[in-house]
Amino acid sequence: SINVSISLLISVFMSFAVFGVCTSFFYICADSSIFLCTFSTAKYSVLTFLPRFLYEQIRRAANAFFLFIALLQQIPDVSPTGRYTTLVPLIIILTIAGIKEIVEDFVAVGDIVKVVNGQYLPADMALLSSSEPQAMCYVETANLDGETNLKIRQGLSHTADMQTREVLMKLSGTIECEGPNRHLYDFTGNLHIDGKSPVPLGPDQILLRGTQLRNTQWVFGIVVYTGHDTKLMQNSTKAPLKRSNVEKVTNVQILVLFGILLVMALVSSVGALYWNGSQGGKNWYIKKMGKCWDGVLVEIFSVLSHSRMPPTPSDSCDFDDPRLLKNIEDRHPTAPCIQEFLTLLAVCHTVVPEKDGENIIYQASSPGEGSGLSVPRCPLLWVPMTTFLSFSFSYPCSDRKRMSVIVRTPSGQLRLYCKGADNVIFERLSKDSKYMEETLCHLEYFATEGLRTLCVAYADLSEREYEEWLKVYQEASTILKDRAQRLEECYEIIEKNLLLLGATAIEDRLQAGVPETIATLLKAEIKIWVLTGDKQETAINIGYSCRLVSQNMALILLKEDSLDATRAAITQHCTDLGNLLGKENDVALIIDGHTLKYALSFEVRRSFLDLALSCKAVICCRVSPLQKSEIVDVVKKRVKAITLAIGDGANDVGMIQTAHVGVGISGNEGMQATNNSDYAIAQFSYLEKLLLVHGAWSYNRVTKCILYCFYKNVVLYIIELWFAFVNGFSGQILFERWCIGLYNVIFTALPPFTLGIFERSCTQESMLRFPQLYKITQNAEGFNTKVFWGHCINALVHSLILFWFPMKALEHGNGFMISTYVVVTVCLKAGLETTAWTKFSHLAVWGSMLIWLVFFGVYSTIWPTIPIAPDMKGQVSAPYSSLYICVRFTCHVLFKTLLEEVQELETKSRVMGKAMLRDSNGRRWAVAGRVYGYAFSQEEHGAVTQEEIVRAYDTTKKKSRKK
Repeated sequence: SINVSISLLISVFMSFAVFGVCTSFFYICADSSIFLCTFSTAKYSVLTFLPRFLYEQIRRAANAFFLFIALLQQIPDVSPTGRYTTLVPLIIILTIAGIKEIVEDFVAVGDIVKVVNGQYLPADMALLSSSEPQAMCYVETANLDGETNLKIRQGLSHTADMQTREVLMKLSGTIECEGPNRHLYDFTGNLHIDGKSPVPLGPDQILLRGTQLRNTQWVFGIVVYTGHDTKLMQNSTKAPLKRSNVEKVTNVQILVLFGILLVMALVSSVGALYWNGSQGGKNWYIKKMGKCWDGVLVEIFSVLSHSRMPPTPSDSCDFDDPRLLKNIEDRHPTAPCIQEFLTLLAVCHTVVPEKDGENIIYQASSPGEGSGLSVPRCPLLWVPMTTFLSFSFSYPCSDRKRMSVIVRTPSGQLRLYCKGADNVIFERLSKDSKYMEETLCHLEYFATEGLRTLCVAYADLSEREYEEWLKVYQEASTILKDRAQRLEECYEIIEKNLLLLGATAIEDRLQAGVPETIATLLKAEIKIWVLTGDKQETAINIGYSCRLVSQNMALILLKEDSLDATRAAITQHCTDLGNLLGKENDVALIIDGHTLKYALSFEVRRSFLDLALSCKAVICCRVSPLQKSEIVDVVKKRVKAITLAIGDGANDVGMIQTAHVGVGISGNEGMQATNNSDYAIAQFSYLEKLLLVHGAWSYNRVTKCILYCFYKNVVLYIIELWFAFVNGFSGQILFERWCIGLYNVIFTALPPFTLGIFERSCTQESMLRFPQLYKITQNAEGFNTKVFWGHCINALVHSLILFWFPMKALEHGNGFMISTYVVVTVCLKAGLETTAWTKFSHLAVWGSMLIWLVFFGVYSTIWPTIPIAPDMKGQVSAPYSSLYICVRFTCHVLFKTLLEEVQELETKSRVMGKAMLRDSNGRRWAVAGRVYGYAFSQEEHGAVTQEEIVRAYDTTKKKSRKK
């Protein structure tokens, strides 16, 4: 049977492989005259597909394990669950994986592909031409970086006119590019068209796999990377392995249990040798005509801090300063500067307009970028201009912290516009720049108010200066090695001697409920650190506004310029704390990114961590994304605590992936944080319920579910060990094989679900009212080594009772009776573990028992009508007779006939005197009780009075009884 299955698997895979490879070959041949390529990224061929694919799949530990189990199951009488329970699912999984690999290997390098509006790109392509002017197109990269704003890509001018199939058929040349890598925003290559000089290919000419074409009818592109070589697949690495303490404890206990199982197997083997040597053929259960297979069957069972506050920028354009408009209209001396300032905001940006019916939606990469454009969009401040974009060479990023663009004004003057962080812009200002002191004062004021600031500046360029710089730029852009570094050096040449125009400030509001959430988390004894890229003044202001820092809290400011100064400052503060070092103090630590670089060095890291842990609040400002992840990693490794990182932007991805638990906030900063997180929420305030309510509930549910699953399996399979002591360690199983197979699947499947879904220790209101309850989860009081083995010992005791009591009560036992006792006991145990009873809990506990009884009744009567389970024939009589007695007793207690009620009252009347009954008409009547002596029923004035009768008997004399 296994040979047939493997043959079927080979035939299926070969058919798919031939189809996929032949199809790819067809495309390469058809397009070979269009574009020549000397290499291929195809992963498989007709001959290598099957061995290479099977090698890749079997190399995975899970597939190798299941293949090993499937092969063992093909040996007769080894597995009680049959031959195909593992083999069939494995074949299905491998078939699906094989089809996926073939589809991935379908598109070949060198193909010219046409993509229409709304479609997703099948591979990484170099843009040749499009339906838009100058070979422009719009793409959405949500599948890559989570950002929904549209991005512009533009093909080369050399290929922009190639818009028909006939023209593309005449194209020939080669592409020289870097090897496959995972850098989404970088690409280095050159296009060599026959008869022309090479032209550089950069990120603006590359359409990545997974992006969606938007607002563009069609594009033509040349496939550069396919399959696993695409940047999408290069970035599709496995998520960081994050394991909870529950999982760690469980894994350790599973290893211990596995060792115990090996010991049990060894004991059973030794017991079998001893039994066979001492008993010989005298075993009571072995018939002479039978044949016993001596072996050991072992069933192995398995069961299956914090970041910056997210902003909520205003969606409306409320900017309205009449002084600006008045100065422009009155030709005030500041009018040219105001005009230039607004022109820069309108030109130097990456916003893409998208038409939605009659409305125009401006797609921005960040709220700050969109807010900056909203100023010149306001009707009262619209600036008429006829500037022509000449060159845009620098986009904003976290490393450069600035963006530049070169334009030609209506007068023909070349001008460079630049905007960026204040420290970056001020380093490049000319000595002749004005308004520097005033702008610095405004920046300090804006930072104190908690606003995000940006400086804008410009520089006029001469034609000769621009031409010389353009040659350097074109040379740097065609270099394959270290292109990014050479381009950065090129940017430094022209981004200098700037003239300051002013600064912008955008309100970065806290979301609703942030202060209350932080206050509640602090009551739960959760330490909160704020990691932000804002200035120090802005970060401190945010700390006060979110109630992380109180007015009476002392502040420790660390802002040093060298390693020695940082070490000395940290040492001094640790000395000042004295005996309070290592304990929580009412102190807030504020440190900037430059000082943090020295504080995280190997020789200072321990002292810095001691100082930070001694403070109630820690705020790290002006930190880079790498520093955020470094801080989380230091705390994660040095402190025995669970770290949680929460953020809403792409610069928070590093720390979200580094922390034990990563939470992403979906908002205007894009979806990268959400896509790389373990949990996603819409607002920061939801973190309160996520931790204190759902986190605590989840911990309680998961731990109870795990403990119960181990319990019920230990109860069942340890009984098999006890049975081995009475069957000579022959490997014979006590329970019928389908009863074992359906034990976890049907008979006891519902209780773990109800424990894992509906169980809760307290109500939501109580969890939020008493945040201190979260300490139970923090201290792992519900699941640890002691609790785990307590449940295992409980299961061991139950297995002893469930096996040996029926074994001694019923000579040589009855496996099916024991099966009933096991199912009933395990279901009742689930009821004892349940705290919050629901209708589903009742259904799981009592319904599971009912399912077993119904199954047992039907399964015991189907043979020989259906030729299966002959051992079950007649087994239903014993447990069902017991059940009948129980049901009859229950009915006798609850539902009594009139005769039974009268008989019961007569019995009670011997003690109580008499009782009252109601007849069929509802009338009450008395039943005389049987009493000792005579009843006083004589007439009052009879011949003999009662007194004379009583006195006639002498009670002191013993009377003889008549026989």
